[in-house]
Amino acid sequence: MRPIKALSEQQTADLRAGRGMGLALAAELNGYPGPLHVLELADALGLSDQQRAKIQDLFAAMKAEAIPLGETLIAQEAGLDKQFADRTITPTILATSTHAIGATQAALRGAHLKYHLLTHDVLTSAQGQRYAELRGYQAGTPHGHGRH
Repeated sequence: MRPIKALSEQQTADLRAGRGMGLALAAELNGYPGPLHVLELADALGLSDQQRAKIQDLFAAMKAEAIPLGETLIAQEAGLDKQFADRTITPTILATSTHAIGATQAALRGAHLKYHLLTHDVLTSAQGQRYAELRGYQAGTPHGHGRH
């Protein structure tokens, strides 16, 4: 008996908090770390004060972008759920609703991937390699990090 049958309580909380929920795995697993994990490993990565400040700014910007998209997605899923629950769904409403949900999901995923891309450019190649080691990713994976 959850409020929105298509979203678990954890998914709803993650969307409201701007968490990635695996949306950026394509980046993460190919050598493009996200700002949250870089901040969690800042000391072990030897981030400079300037790098740390830049990553903190990226993390804040990511949350500022992701949270409203998450709220929109929650509202859209609630609307779709209500249409089904009330037995008022039609093929036209279904098409419109799922198209809007898909667009929001794409925007949310794009936001998370974008900040992985931007975080990548802040790190040196050595920091990128160390990040992969600390996260337990396979050694020898190409990373091609940053401009440093």
